[in-house]
Amino acid sequence: MAVSKKRDKNVYKAPRNLGKAETENPKWLVPTAVTLLVFGPAWIVVYYITRANYPLPIGDWNLVVGFAFMAASMALFTRWK
Repeated sequence: MAVSKKRDKNVYKAPRNLGKAETENPKWLVPTAVTLLVFGPAWIVVYYITRANYPLPIGDWNLVVGFAFMAASMALFTRWK
């Protein structure tokens, strides 16, 4: 019969939590991201409804501001674990 080889006791074992998140989400992350996600389209809607008079008198740059709020929200959502 074949005899099995003894295993070396000093074999490296990878940790079991290798792919898991180490910490929880910061408490401010999700509320801030959701607020920015709502605030961005609201900014653009107010801009269109008031015919470019509000929220700021910067003309079409209000669209850039609204999309910047939404982009910041998406950047925060990438950190959500």
